Amino acid sequence: MNNFLNNDITYLNLNNNINNVLKEHNINKIYDLWENSKKSLKNIGIKDSELKDIIIKLELNGFDLNKRYNK
Repeated sequence: MNNFLNNDITYLNLNNNINNVLKEHNINKIYDLWENSKKSLKNIGIKDSELKDIIIKLELNGFDLNKRYNK
């Protein structure tokens, strides 16, 4: 579990716009992303469609934004 969370957010293969917004707000590791709520991500400029992409990529790896690990 920890190895996945310690990866850079680029590991999720999100689009460049998402990566740029996240990095502008010092969200560099998957763990940093996982710590955020949907609302906080929207507040920094992540659009609904981009949020869905983040959720899918996390869920494919057994994680969700409710701080659960499902593997």
